[in-house]
Amino acid sequence: MHYIAFIHTDDQPGFGISFPDFPGCISQGDTLDEAMQLGQEALAFHVEGLEEDGTILPTPRSAADVWADKDLIDWREGAQLVWVPLVIDRGTPKRVNISLDQGLLAAVDATAKKRGQNRSAFLSSAARKEITGGW
Repeated sequence: MHYIAFIHTDDQPGFGISFPDFPGCISQGDTLDEAMQLGQEALAFHVEGLEEDGTILPTPRSAADVWADKDLIDWREGAQLVWVPLVIDRGTPKRVNISLDQGLLAAVDATAKKRGQNRSAFLSSAARKEITGGW
């Protein structure tokens, strides 16, 4: 699941990130990549708090819906829209059954071994990179 965020730049160096579907959920970074990474972490933390409170999460809106929202005119002025994935670490691994090509599995195992990881840790980190865009 991805939510739209606004990337803001000011006269000062750095980037701010805010989420129109989650007022009060903001972060910033010195670089765009850092702002995106810290924004993704802020989103996950914010959503965890909402879930603990029993709040139902809003359905992610399309860019067109966010752009058409008249209540966001001032908020989005000068901002760029980006999609940020919601990835929440639940703290407990879940065993799953997957199928991979034998050659790919051998490459996964060899690479994991080189990195001092097991297969699960390698696949988890690869999936996180793919979902988050590498940040």
